[in-house]
Parts: sequence; structure tokens; C-alpha cells
Amino acid sequence: MLELPDDLRGAFKEPLGRVFTDPEDLLADDEAGSPLVAVGDVVTYHLIRVGRHPDVAVIDGRTERARVDEAVAEGLPEPGIEVDNPPGTLSRDLLDALVTALAADDPTVVGVDGEEDLATLPAIVATPLGGSVVYGQPGEGMVLVPVTESTRATARDLLDRMTGDTDAALALL
Repeated sequence: MLELPDDLRGAFKEPLGRVFTDPEDLLADDEAGSPLVAVGDVVTYHLIRVGRHPDVAVIDGRTERARVDEAVAEGLPEPGIEVDNPPGTLSRDLLDALVTALAADDPTVVGVDGEEDLATLPAIVATPLGGSVVYGQPGEGMVLVPVTESTRATARDLLDRMTGDTDAALALL
């Protein structure tokens, strides 16, 4: 549905929120708290390890292009929804899964065959105002993004700069 053009890759180097290395510090700073969406296996693992199961977790079995280690893999719940999402893209299936997971009464894990990295942007757009999205920043830690009108506008702007049918993608969210 949407594809990341090469000239936009640099826009994802800067964190969209505050960076944390300790999940307990992140949760203490998370004033919104719910719903909490986690994008990434290691982020999800660390949140669960300190007792906070994300309302929605998006995982792909990988971290920084390599398989997650066995301890992380074993510490993650089984996905309740499975989708295909090729690297560098946002598929319709992934966007639909995010919306479905956010509407669920119970915590939901979305398992991605491919890559989940770009799911942060639609997660920020789809998560209700006052919620939070947490994702991994390679080599730095976990980024906490409170969902506000401002962070949604930033996510929409980045989605708008991707190639594909942005209007249809945003309509799904």
C-alpha cells in the first residue's frame, strides 16, 4: 500500500519522542499509559518483563535485521493476528491488523512476516489521543511517543511522503 522511498530513509534517524534505556523509567514517564502500543520484539519483551503487557504489540522475530535471541523469542506471546508486510513497506494487511488490534478488548500481538519497522507511523495515527506508542531506536533504546495532535501530524506528514496510496492508507486508520 505504501513504500518508503530511499530519499526518506534519513527522516527516521531522529527519534519521534524521548529515548529511554530502562523500561521502568519509560513506564514511569508514560503519563497517558493506555492504550500502549509497542512496535518491535525487544521493546515488547522489555515491557512484558517489567509487568506491562502492551495493549497492542507488533513483532517480526527480528531486531536490527537479525533474529532475536532465544530468550527474547521465548519471552514473547504468540501472535493473535498474522500479516505479511515486506521490508520498507506498509501493507494493507498490517494497517488493518493495527486497527483490529486496537479495537480488541484484550492485549493483541500482531506477528509480521517481513518487517514491522514502519508500523510506528500508522500506530501513532491509529492510537487514540492520550495513548502511547513505544518503538526501538537502534543503538539508543526505546522511544516513547505520546499520541497527541502534534505527534499524529508528524506521523501523517511522514506517511504522506511515502510512495503509494496515502489517502487510502489514512482512511483505513
